[in-house]
Amino acid sequence: MNSIIFGRRMENNKIFEGAVCSVCGNTDTSHFAVAYAKEGIDVIQCDKCSFVFIPPYYRKTVSYTDYKDEKVADQVRKGNNWVKIQRHKLRFKLIKKYKSSGKLFDLGVGWGHFLLTGKMLGYEVSGIEVSEQPYLYSKNDLGLPVEHVDFFKMREDNKFDVLTMWDVLEHIDRADTVIEKCAKLITKGGYIVIQVPQIDSYIAKKYGKDWKMMGLDHVNYFSKKTLSQLLEKNGFKVREIRSSFEIKLFIMYTLFPYFNKAKKNKSQEVTASKEPSQVSNVTQKRQSFFNKFTNVPHWVLWIFVRIHNMIYNTLSFFNIGEEMIVVAEKVS
Repeated sequence: MNSIIFGRRMENNKIFEGAVCSVCGNTDTSHFAVAYAKEGIDVIQCDKCSFVFIPPYYRKTVSYTDYKDEKVADQVRKGNNWVKIQRHKLRFKLIKKYKSSGKLFDLGVGWGHFLLTGKMLGYEVSGIEVSEQPYLYSKNDLGLPVEHVDFFKMREDNKFDVLTMWDVLEHIDRADTVIEKCAKLITKGGYIVIQVPQIDSYIAKKYGKDWKMMGLDHVNYFSKKTLSQLLEKNGFKVREIRSSFEIKLFIMYTLFPYFNKAKKNKSQEVTASKEPSQVSNVTQKRQSFFNKFTNVPHWVLWIFVRIHNMIYNTLSFFNIGEEMIVVAEKVS
């Protein structure tokens, strides 16, 4: 990583207190170093396995507020579900290579369009969503079997053939405990499918600390190596890793600020989450912009989707993108 400050130690070693590497379990503060310094936050790296994360020293002072309120939900309702379903069909094209049917559980359902697509394709779907408005929308508007419960309290005798996490694991403290629980919920021969920002991607290396994926909303920064190591430690065998470039995120987080002449990037906006009304307002505007962008005649959307899929598949083939999708089989 070009911008890592290798070996630099802070005079205030308090930033390493309570730090635990979710990949190798290291707790020895002498084996942590600062990787990136951004807006008063030090992102650290484990010397033993190279895992990059934000330590508890900073996270414990941040109040994470659910900014997906009713106004955001109203904008989601106005959105074009057909476009969203086409996006998720690309994800299922990958999943079907390994499991063409069966019980599928989505951890972090969001607004539910991924599960809706799975249901349409014949999977027996279910999931969990902790944010209230996305939960209500996916359950009441889309009619999906989604629960609003603690993932760690789920019964472990109810096994799944596929468990998915789309842009979830980067937000969770102690990602190792999540993967350990996931392993208990997947049948032997079943699969886990995870999408996360990729710290060793070309885009992440190019922008370093200015990478838009870096901020307090993302506490874990996985590379191909570290996520594979974490999965293998929990009885999985990685079968495929592919680059992912989300066009929807490009529209909402790159085109939206450009057209609105906004100077703040995603991480700066979320860092300001101590003002949840401001963050909610930005989220509403992003969703509204996406709605306007896709509020065109169906034939135009059809062409857009075909172009989108060509770009997505081409970038994935050449391993260009700032996120990665990892498919791993439960082998033990």
